[in-house]
Amino acid sequence: MPGNFIPVNYLPIVIFIAIALAFGGVTLLLGTLLRPRRIYKAKLTPYESGNIPFSDARAPFPLRYYIIAMIFVIFDIETVFLYPWAVVYDKIGLYGLVEMTLFISVLLVGYIYAWKKGALEWD
Repeated sequence: MPGNFIPVNYLPIVIFIAIALAFGGVTLLLGTLLRPRRIYKAKLTPYESGNIPFSDARAPFPLRYYIIAMIFVIFDIETVFLYPWAVVYDKIGLYGLVEMTLFISVLLVGYIYAWKKGALEWD
């Protein structure tokens, strides 16, 4: 019958998902039922590498930290493209060399622009 058809190939996946969900649910339930419930002041304090926190963790950071982080991520991701180029350099020849030279030139211009604008200063 078409209405009661369960593909046999998906049955192990369904069983695996059911076991994983049951295991997670049983583990959380056992943890809730069996854990000690002794609450005291030291347990309620925030933990920060063993040190007592001395200020609010939500203090604003200067914008320059975010700009430097974005510049790092941009240049880090762009330099990842150098590895595949180096792997197939012998197959792409002079065309690949010219393209990568243009690519690195664009990166260098962006780096010099960021440097001149003062985006890399830590003052």
